[in-house]
Amino acid sequence: MRIELEKRPQASKLFGLVSPLLALVLTLIAGAIMFALLGKNPIEALDAFFVEPLMEVWSLHELAIKAGPLILIAVGLSVCYRSNNWNIGAEGQFTMGAIAGSFLPIVLYDWHSPLVLPLMLVMGAIGGALFAAIPALLKAHFNTNEILTSLMLVYIAQLFLDWLVRGAWRDPQGMNFPVSRDFAPEAVLPAIWEESGRAHWAFVFALIAAVLVWFMMKYTLRGFEIVVLGQAERAGRFAGFSSRKMIWFSFLFSGALAGLAGISEVSGSIGHLQPAISPGYGFTAIIVAFLGRLNPLGIIASGLVLALTYLGGEAAQLSLGVSDKVTRMFQGLLLFFVLSCDMLIYYKIRIVWSRVHSAIGKTAQ
Repeated sequence: MRIELEKRPQASKLFGLVSPLLALVLTLIAGAIMFALLGKNPIEALDAFFVEPLMEVWSLHELAIKAGPLILIAVGLSVCYRSNNWNIGAEGQFTMGAIAGSFLPIVLYDWHSPLVLPLMLVMGAIGGALFAAIPALLKAHFNTNEILTSLMLVYIAQLFLDWLVRGAWRDPQGMNFPVSRDFAPEAVLPAIWEESGRAHWAFVFALIAAVLVWFMMKYTLRGFEIVVLGQAERAGRFAGFSSRKMIWFSFLFSGALAGLAGISEVSGSIGHLQPAISPGYGFTAIIVAFLGRLNPLGIIASGLVLALTYLGGEAAQLSLGVSDKVTRMFQGLLLFFVLSCDMLIYYKIRIVWSRVHSAIGKTAQ
């Protein structure tokens, strides 16, 4: 006996739309079981995780702060994944964007100008794009596996950031702590509505990026090229599309959005560089992209859901006394169920009874 996966002749569009909701429901059920095993009331735990963070205006601002980078990064990754280029290193591109954009407020600290913030955002996007160009170059010209190269570059970026804030960019008046200078007011991303909370313009950038990419994918030749090369590369080449150019475009585009998310997070939420500037946004954004069905508008909703897991995890730590690893557990369960549901949509499980078939064949002879 052996188990095989057989591709379905035609996947159900209805199940394709329902799949993310089913994955979310299964995640909640698995989460309830997990809390019960930890000795916590599942209903109270899920309420603390998913309901309490939505009850206050200030927490809605915090939700927008967490969702902004997730949506920005996931929108860029959706272009990569739909073109069949697997960028797993958005966390590193996020970090390098934060470093590149922070050059002006740290190295040129005495320069005060309205141009500082716009230049920081542009430099952050360029920094992320240039870092993403490394796996693009290796894949396009040396056929290197982009999953491995982009992932390994994440740790190089993180170590480089750690080296900077402990060395050349450490604040000389920072009591020897591994942080950079605090950004000047001109270098701080302003809040959207200061009277009620601290959510800043990164969330607006994310919404604009999602709408523009949705328009590109739906109504432009570039979007058609992305879909064709992602689904049938040979057909795309026959139509005159270049897979090598698409590798460069998708990696540079997703890296630029990740870099913009990085400098926006540092400028809007933190106000300086430090060894840890991300709770794993670049990796979580992969879940956001797939939960949103690689559709930029769906990514907005899934980004809010995953941002809620960060807030809910913090609330659960305080009210229930559970570990901060619970957040990662929820995110991992969500990705597992999303991929599992997708597999069952496109494939069916078939049990092959080898001995029975061989016996029938011999009888027939």
